[in-house]
Amino acid sequence: MSIFTTQKLAKLTLVVGLSVATQISFAQSNDTIPETQLGEVMVTAQKETENLQKVPFSVSNIDDRKVEEMNLWQTKDLRGYIPNLYTANPGDNRNVISVRGITTTSYEPAVATYVDGVNQFGLDTYFFLLNDVERIEVLRGPQGTLYGRNAMGGVMNVISKPKSDELSGFVRTDIGNYGFNRLAAGVKTMLLPQKLYFGVSVLSDRLDGYYTNLYNNSDFDTQKNFLIAGNINYLFAKNWEAILNVKSNAGRNGGPFSLAPDPDSALENPFEVNQNVITEMVDNSQNISLVLKNSGPRFNFSSQTAYQNNYRFYKTPIDGDFSPIDGVSIVNDYGKDWNTVSVWTQEFRLASANTGQKLNWQVGFFGFTSDAPTRQGVYFGDDAELVGSPISNFTTINTNIAEGYGYAFFGQATYSLTQKLKMTVGLRSDYEKKELTVGQELDFGQGDPIVTQPDTLGRVDYTAVSPKVALAYQLANTNEIYGSYSRGFRPGGLTQIGSDPSNPPLFAYEPEFSNNFEIGSKNYFFDRRMRVNVSAFITKISDVQVPGLILPDAIVVTQNAGDLTSTGVEWEINTIPTRNLSIDWSFGYTHATFDKLSLPGEDGEVDYAGNRQIFTPDMTSMLAAQWTPQFFNSKDLSWIVRGEWLYFGEQFFNLENTISQDAYQIANAKFGVVSEQMELTVWAKNIFDTTYIDYAYSFGPSHLGNPATFGLTAMYKF
Repeated sequence: MSIFTTQKLAKLTLVVGLSVATQISFAQSNDTIPETQLGEVMVTAQKETENLQKVPFSVSNIDDRKVEEMNLWQTKDLRGYIPNLYTANPGDNRNVISVRGITTTSYEPAVATYVDGVNQFGLDTYFFLLNDVERIEVLRGPQGTLYGRNAMGGVMNVISKPKSDELSGFVRTDIGNYGFNRLAAGVKTMLLPQKLYFGVSVLSDRLDGYYTNLYNNSDFDTQKNFLIAGNINYLFAKNWEAILNVKSNAGRNGGPFSLAPDPDSALENPFEVNQNVITEMVDNSQNISLVLKNSGPRFNFSSQTAYQNNYRFYKTPIDGDFSPIDGVSIVNDYGKDWNTVSVWTQEFRLASANTGQKLNWQVGFFGFTSDAPTRQGVYFGDDAELVGSPISNFTTINTNIAEGYGYAFFGQATYSLTQKLKMTVGLRSDYEKKELTVGQELDFGQGDPIVTQPDTLGRVDYTAVSPKVALAYQLANTNEIYGSYSRGFRPGGLTQIGSDPSNPPLFAYEPEFSNNFEIGSKNYFFDRRMRVNVSAFITKISDVQVPGLILPDAIVVTQNAGDLTSTGVEWEINTIPTRNLSIDWSFGYTHATFDKLSLPGEDGEVDYAGNRQIFTPDMTSMLAAQWTPQFFNSKDLSWIVRGEWLYFGEQFFNLENTISQDAYQIANAKFGVVSEQMELTVWAKNIFDTTYIDYAYSFGPSHLGNPATFGLTAMYKF
């Protein structure tokens, strides 16, 4: 049976005819590539440098020039530009990322994010700001063989700009309405000839906020971030290099949960909240990695040791009922010993030198340890009765101490069966062990807290095997077809059942697995004026992990609740129809429904088989046209006129499919003067001020997408 119904096909035809569409990155032009031809794009999707058109699965690449042209300031901004990718957050900058219907629904991501090769282990240790970026790669489909845990739906790779033999750098400022101010700068240089290199970049951004708090008529979601990143490259012996990367971000958020109580309230009174408890969220993250690399004539070796740390807390209690009543507020400022996440990771990899031989291979080891002690209090105020509590003015304190470790062995090889036919085979074996200690106390503000649940320890361990097989056949020098199978997994773990001390405190849930079958074709046409990459996929997900928020206790309970099938198509088209004009179109269609889904109801388990997956628009599309004629008669300066039209199909925010967002469209534009060294442009995002729900919790509280914004960008490179 076709994955398209007649109704869907008609809708698809209408959307394509109207506007919706693409993004794949253009390679930087150089003296050997005519201005009317698309250059080669090199990626490291399989942890080795190779041509994008030769990778036997779907990969999108956005280079530094496109990052600048599209004003990509956060990873969240990528949605719509990549087929079948959706990102959102409730206002606290924890990104929910969905690819092909496989979505992040808990603190264990479903799409792995790597920054300079370091796995951003969870949503708390995640660096979301973009600065001094060389390129962004998005791998779609499970990538468990080379990337392991949490690559269920794919991988997002963010790669910073490399070392420089000459003094180089940049200064950039972006200013806009709502008090938006972004200042970025960076410099790279060689300290010792061909030996020692240094680079540093800084980013400061501020926002007065889109929301108004009616409770005191103030700006609600004011935000500030300061990101600093530095790197040292040292060539300490022949073919040996050491790279030290350090990143640190200090975030301050004056409205981390800018949520209306329900979708109707959010849409009827846009960008208004009415919350009596006002606070500031402190979000400090560090990321340090040391890479050792050896590039030999026959083998390449690399080692990466990384440490991640995040400390996140609210200076004062935060509103937990999202209303003006004194009902529930959340407390988590219990000192630095709590609510701090620390992760160590280590990877060793040995690979054949890619010198054109018939067999290319790589093998490796990955290991990690994690520590996440959390302590959170739920305070019930004077109006506790309105939120279901028979008593008031007390705090329920929940303690969770999560520890874990794991290791994996992996290998992958590509063999040329003939001059035109290549086979790739890979296998990975993972082992993980987790421990969780939970306890609960009641604090009435006088005397010592009352222990209602003594510390209880639970342990769980599991294994996962992630194979991969792909065949690629070269029809011509500029045309290739492929077929692949790949597997990914998301770890299992332990969860609380609830806050009722009469219930067992801990429950184990199983890992979630995805199996993906994909066919595709990658092509250049018309003397390399057009690049067309297209694919179709079917993904089966078993033991889907479904988290639920227990209110008013603010406890997240996770269970394996069903199986899911996701099918779809996607394409990316880039073309240069004439000199100085480029047109990009990306399109994705996903039909992700549950084959089996059982959720608790008032009268027992309820069957929701056939319901749609959450955070998954049935279509994503982006059409972009950019014209860069010469600035009068200047050889160095060009005008830039860019327009984008993004489309997002219908999507749901709860598994019962009662909270949804209809299809909507967004228009962006940019105009100004650019060159290789400078940019002076004006820009506008969401020009027509479309109001739409960006994120909603399963119990109703909703966060809107950004309103119409406009501003000015000035940049200078040296």
